[in-house]
Amino acid sequence: MPETIHLDAEDAKIVTLARSAQARAGAQEGAAVRDTEGRTYTGATVSLPSLTLTALQAAVAAAVASGARDVEAAAVASGPNSVEAASVDAASLAALRELGPTALVLVADQRGTVRDVLRAAR
Repeated sequence: MPETIHLDAEDAKIVTLARSAQARAGAQEGAAVRDTEGRTYTGATVSLPSLTLTALQAAVAAAVASGARDVEAAAVASGPNSVEAASVDAASLAALRELGPTALVLVADQRGTVRDVLRAAR
């Protein structure tokens, strides 16, 4: 059985925001990032003929568009009616690494259970 991951209030908040972004958009994934000032930004999977972004890339783009310069943590939630955790691809981690080389990445299922913890830097 996997070890339970205990989150502080701020990390639990970004997991909740990631889940909310996913549900609001009806998307495969939702993500949230927190900058070093404590501000949060959300994003969901974007699948258009002219533009494709993962939820994490969309959340990083929202942070950049809002003037964030440093990110300390992120959360990704996925899986409609699934207990499977999201997978975070290399391109998404690269986008996050641009703003937060040591950012914590919480990977959660749609229920909000954190299944993995990564760092932006590999």
